[in-house]
Amino acid sequence: MDKKKRTIAVIDLKAFYAYVECLDRGLDPWKAPLIVADKERGKNTIILSVSPYLKAHGVPSRLRVKELPKGFNYIYATPRMERYIRKSCEVVNVFMDFVAEEDIHVYSIDEAFLDLTSYLSYYRKTGIELVRTIIEAIKEKTGLQATGGIGNNFFQAKVALDVFAKKSPEWIGTLYDEDIKTKLWPITPLIKIWGIGPNTEKKLNKMGIFTVEQLAKADRVRVGEIFGIMGDQLVDQANGIDESDIHEVYTPKESSLTFGQTLMRDYKRDEALLLIRELNDDLSAKLRSRGEVTSVVGVSVGYSSNQGGFSRQMSLLRPTDDTEVLYEALSSIYNKNCEDLPIRRVHIAYGRLAPRSNVEQLDLFTDPKESEGRRNLQLMLDEIHNRYGKDIILRMSALTDASTAKERHSFIGGHRK
Repeated sequence: MDKKKRTIAVIDLKAFYAYVECLDRGLDPWKAPLIVADKERGKNTIILSVSPYLKAHGVPSRLRVKELPKGFNYIYATPRMERYIRKSCEVVNVFMDFVAEEDIHVYSIDEAFLDLTSYLSYYRKTGIELVRTIIEAIKEKTGLQATGGIGNNFFQAKVALDVFAKKSPEWIGTLYDEDIKTKLWPITPLIKIWGIGPNTEKKLNKMGIFTVEQLAKADRVRVGEIFGIMGDQLVDQANGIDESDIHEVYTPKESSLTFGQTLMRDYKRDEALLLIRELNDDLSAKLRSRGEVTSVVGVSVGYSSNQGGFSRQMSLLRPTDDTEVLYEALSSIYNKNCEDLPIRRVHIAYGRLAPRSNVEQLDLFTDPKESEGRRNLQLMLDEIHNRYGKDIILRMSALTDASTAKERHSFIGGHRK
């Protein structure tokens, strides 16, 4: 790829879920006290989005219903994930009016990176002018308000968005190579920087590193001793360096699969085990649909009322996508580690994913005919579920009060369609 200086933009949709709900109700997002949350889930429900009006009045975008400040006549909107996905696709279509598909990296439902390098001369615009034009087109065609960050690489563009766009009257921030010492280095606290979370910040602070400049000038060997290979990346980014190529990250590959659920009531030990079976049914089907196998499984459980929990994993004798083998391993982890306490969160994970070989790796304890028959049955069920819906065939346990299978199957991303 041409090594000339690049122009990368990141476009973010402001208060996306709340903005969509306001537009659909004919409300002004800048005047309506709207929040996106499912009230039926109780006061501990996490709010997904608040309107720009509420944000301007100091209401955070992420909190629980019970934490909402008094003094507002809140309008509640139940999350509608299908609607948000369709609206997000409208925005991507706007991007494609300006740049080719291969120059777009959709980072999340409300955020995308664009490589504008080869388009500035074509449109005869600067980076700011082109991003402004794209934002205006999004507003005109979808009604949504977007913000933008521009830099010479992914990292610079994201920091420009997160730190500087909010201070701009037109919501466009910039951070280029020549701005590193004057704009990037003074930033503190470090958690403002993309990729630095609370734990990373805490470790850096213990090393005496509190500003981006201190991180940029830190001893790489010392940082590497604490953070491993991530240490080099931290120091590079603190110097404004990011070699990521939008064309290489266009279709990222997951190295693990996870699935979990926060419960609406306290579950007993045996009830939560039923949920692990149901979660495993769905996740193993996804594993097979990807043509992959896993050799590590994990279980995490959170107890009610801040009583802690556990997170454990184990390696399997051989890589597999067999629902029953995976459940046996997950239930073993669960039974060994779960205490007799009320449970509010259950989470399972598959790790070390790899393509499924055409030649099945067997062991001395596996009956080949039994294994093949079970796999054929599972593949048949997958096909039926894909064609007619996941609720067409369910375990008998789905009729019990503890089951959440039918409810989950009506959700997208954990929320109603």
